Amino acid sequence: MVISLKNIEKYFEHGPVKTFVLRRVTLDIREGDFVSIMGPSGAGKSTLLHLLGMHDSDWTGEYWLLGQPVHKMNKRDRMELYKQYFGFVFQSYHLLDSLTVYENLDIPLSYRNIKKSERESIVCDALDRFQIVGKRDLYPNQLSGGQQQLVAVARAMIANPKILLADEPTGNLHSAQGQQIMEMFRKLNAEGTTIIQVTHNERNAEYGNRVVQIEDGWITGERTAAA
Repeated sequence: MVISLKNIEKYFEHGPVKTFVLRRVTLDIREGDFVSIMGPSGAGKSTLLHLLGMHDSDWTGEYWLLGQPVHKMNKRDRMELYKQYFGFVFQSYHLLDSLTVYENLDIPLSYRNIKKSERESIVCDALDRFQIVGKRDLYPNQLSGGQQQLVAVARAMIANPKILLADEPTGNLHSAQGQQIMEMFRKLNAEGTTIIQVTHNERNAEYGNRVVQIEDGWITGERTAAA
């Protein structure tokens, strides 16, 4: 099992009142899964995704990642795990406007102990793999939304993470651009990347193999995707 969650809960306190965002979430993710998390706005979907991505440490329960007890780790150790195993794609791209496409792809590698010559080779491979070689010296504001998200996916995948997390990855794109991103996800999943996405879009959910429904913080059901 890649990820195993047991009785995960998260709440906010307002005086004596607890407002729960996640309730007794128990979920297993297998290697090679492509899981879509669906539910109404405010259901806890993005909260769960950011918890998986270790952006949030204020929760209770057990979180096992490849057999390692994340719930027992300090923040620093969690971030090391995150860098080792995860890539994250956001709805609003999160590219750095002052950097070129090439430089945006190089940034995650610069945080690791990788020589400059090796980084150059990895970035060039990514530009080629995602068919954005011609965009390498452009800045984000010179790209369409679809192209920006493609760069964001390339950046998330630059270090070959085992798990890709995506929060409404096509939310700001028109349908043709969104389809291009989802086809890329399908390809990455076929190559072995485990993917967990939050989506409102039924069509996007069918790209995966599992659809998990969440409402009011509770997992209320799961089905096999039609694809």
